[in-house]
Amino acid sequence: MVRMSLKELIECKHPTAWLEFENGVIDEDELEGKFFKDRRPFDLQGLKNCMRRGYSYIDGVEQLLLDLKQNNYEMHAFTNYPIWYRIIEDKLNISKYLSWTFCSCMYGKRKPDPDFYLAVVEHLKVDPASCIFVDDRIKNVEAAVGVGITGLQFKNSDLLRQDLLRLGVDIAIDAQ
Repeated sequence: MVRMSLKELIECKHPTAWLEFENGVIDEDELEGKFFKDRRPFDLQGLKNCMRRGYSYIDGVEQLLLDLKQNNYEMHAFTNYPIWYRIIEDKLNISKYLSWTFCSCMYGKRKPDPDFYLAVVEHLKVDPASCIFVDDRIKNVEAAVGVGITGLQFKNSDLLRQDLLRLGVDIAIDAQ
């Protein structure tokens, strides 16, 4: 096994392979074949295993999702992710809280492309102003705001809960 720094990885990886994979343009086999610019072998299963090990709920997020669900808020994943979102689902069972409706691999679009946000509100048949978009990346939040969606930057679950309450979102606190 060859270890490399993130800087080395970025220098040798194919410039568009991951984005193509996220957008559903190429499949796993194609990703494996072109992950590196020089087409060197790539341990696809090793990457998937590493990612699987890395997934866990951020402190307080699962309770917040439960509280929102118990108040009948409709929630959807809106993510730049390839078909591997299923790895997250298998490990964390997120679908008990929200639907994996808007993954880049299904739409061929990625955040912060405004067309992706517009496709979401069109699919949901709602006014953008009736949606709240939460993301850890400010450029994605700004793109949501740009199409009329209320945007919140995720920093931690406590601050998100406060931001949602400030917006008038009714969040039951489940006393366990």
